[in-house]
Amino acid sequence: MGDDVDDIRRALTIVFRGHEGIPQADVERMFSFDMEWVAPHEAEEVVDALQTAGWLTSKNGQLQLAVDLGEIDVPFGWFPRPSRLMRPVSAMAATSEPTAEAPPAPAIKRQTVVSSAGPIEGTAVSDDPRARLTKRVARFIARQSGLEMDELQRRAERKTRAFHLITPWMAYALVAREQGLVMDDIVQSLDVV
Repeated sequence: MGDDVDDIRRALTIVFRGHEGIPQADVERMFSFDMEWVAPHEAEEVVDALQTAGWLTSKNGQLQLAVDLGEIDVPFGWFPRPSRLMRPVSAMAATSEPTAEAPPAPAIKRQTVVSSAGPIEGTAVSDDPRARLTKRVARFIARQSGLEMDELQRRAERKTRAFHLITPWMAYALVAREQGLVMDDIVQSLDVV
C-alpha cells in the first residue's frame, strides 16, 4: 500500500502547493490538462474518488485537503499511476500506516533574489555556485534575445511561479530556450569549475 499512498500524497502535494482551497473544476483541470496525469474525462472521477476516500473535502465551494500530508519528497520527473488516483486507498488507512522516512532533500530555501532588473520574489536558492552568475546570465540573455530586462525578469518570474523550486539562473535559461537562443553559449556562461 506504500506506493499507492505515496502517489496520492505526491499528487495532492503538487496540486495544493501554496493553496488552502481550490475550486473543484480547477483541481480537475490540474489533474488532466496541467499535469496530464489522467484524461480530461477521467479527472472528475479522480476528484470524486479522492473525496470519497477521505483525501479531499469540500468547504464553501472549494476543495481542501482533508488530511495532513506531512513532508513529501517528489522526485524530478515523477508521474503517478492513473489507477492509483482513480481508485485511491482510504485516507484513514494511509494515515494509520507507518511510513518510511523520505531521504532528506537538498538544502533549498526561498528568498528574494535581486537581479539587475529588480527582485524575483520567492525564488528557490540552493548552495549552487551558479547562483552568483545570475546577473551575468540575465544580461547575456537580454542582449541576445532583444528583450528588455523588465520583460526578461517578468518571464523568469512566471517560470519560477510555474515550477516552484527553481533557481533564478535556471528560470532565465528556460526563457532563453523559449526565445530560441543557442543554449551552448548559455551553458558555457554558467560553467563553474
